[in-house]
Amino acid sequence: MDIHVSPQIERLIRDALDEDIGAGDLATMATISAECQGTGLFRAKKDGVVAGLVLLERIFYFIDHRVAVHLLTKDGTQVKNGTVVAEAVGPVRALLLAERTALNFLQRLSGTATLTHKYVEAVKDFPCKVLYTRKTTPGLRTLEKYAVRMGGGMNHRIGLYDAALVKDNHIEATGSIAEAVKAVRRHAPFMAKVEVEAGNLKQVQEAIDAGADVIMLDNMSLTQMAEAVRLINKRAWVEASGGITSENIRQVAETGVDFISSGALTHSAPVVDFNMKITMNV
Repeated sequence: MDIHVSPQIERLIRDALDEDIGAGDLATMATISAECQGTGLFRAKKDGVVAGLVLLERIFYFIDHRVAVHLLTKDGTQVKNGTVVAEAVGPVRALLLAERTALNFLQRLSGTATLTHKYVEAVKDFPCKVLYTRKTTPGLRTLEKYAVRMGGGMNHRIGLYDAALVKDNHIEATGSIAEAVKAVRRHAPFMAKVEVEAGNLKQVQEAIDAGADVIMLDNMSLTQMAEAVRLINKRAWVEASGGITSENIRQVAETGVDFISSGALTHSAPVVDFNMKITMNV
């Protein structure tokens, strides 16, 4: 498993279940007997890359530990419309109580994995890597960055604390890129990388001179990006960001950048639809 279902994620699952179920499922408790057993099949309703299967066991466990979850594929797998990816066997009441929460996680994370895969495939013959950004759903960052990995992408910094990104406000506060980088170096742990956001070639040169570990080319034209890559000449890693789409990402890769980051992977990915059909034992 490529993700640890940490106490934080377990709390997220519990909160999602509580949000949906509240005091109880009015329809299910009235119509389904406590003894009724059944099997629920999770089926993809469109092609995509599946992510979120690793959560299913815990989701059902929190409702009823008697539910057995069997994964029929694994996260990161490309599936076709109609593919059954997992089954849950146990009390039908529990299956119905957990159904929507399980599908919500599965659909959203699979959407991010699928869009990431589309971006990654577009640049697969280039050495650059596709990254997510901090434009994630509050509370879901760990899961969404996991979904990016399942789609073949890589993680950027997790948050504000594990790497420094020097932006226009930091530069304005200190007076220059050089002074901003110096201030961060004095404050941050030795192992923390320092990245500088540059909007033009002058700022790129300043970031080089300041000894930035990574230089982000922010909303530059393709011509500017290619010139920036030549100017940097491997003295820092180069990241392209801003306005990246599945239509232009290959052109961006052709400029020679090392990384391409896109907020769309997490804030605009359409879901991959799944359903769960239940067969009751008679």
